[in-house]
Amino acid sequence: MTLITLVRHGQTDWNLARRIQGSTDIPLNETGRADARTAAGLLADTTHHAIYSSPLVRARETAEIIADELGLDAPHLVRDVREREFGEGEGMLVADYLEQYGDWLAPVPGAETLGAVADRALAAIDAIARDSRRRSAPLAESVIVVAHGGVIRSLIDHVSGGTLPRVGDVLANGSVHRFEASPGSLRLLEHAILV
Repeated sequence: MTLITLVRHGQTDWNLARRIQGSTDIPLNETGRADARTAAGLLADTTHHAIYSSPLVRARETAEIIADELGLDAPHLVRDVREREFGEGEGMLVADYLEQYGDWLAPVPGAETLGAVADRALAAIDAIARDSRRRSAPLAESVIVVAHGGVIRSLIDHVSGGTLPRVGDVLANGSVHRFEASPGSLRLLEHAILV
């Protein structure tokens, strides 16, 4: 069993503007760096053995700040916890995206489906759990994974059978979500929602 704590990256200027980032590599702003330090504070009372991150700069920098605050080694980068590819929707304001496409489930040219995001994220979490067990080999270990709102949302949706997060729930920048991973199984323990 591995405790997986998923952290959403800190704020970027595009988050602030409500612009869709997707795979566009946007850096943290100063508020985002503070979000990372706040997340580290929330994680400080639990032992963590390693930290993993999406390779996108906003997640990687969040993970580096958390690692530094908690005294962990540099984050291991995992491509498949990167944000959803939004295709032609990348860079659009959320309001314009919803006006043009109707909702988040609508097909968008060049975009990844939510199902595809969930599939790759689940495989990545399984691989992270296996890798962390190989590296530290205790009976139970705890790792941090810094990812993106779309990835975390897809995992919560999958493990809750589609009941969470509710429509309109926002996963805040720097929010912390805990899962338990066993071979072939992922279970939600706790999630932070800002409504």
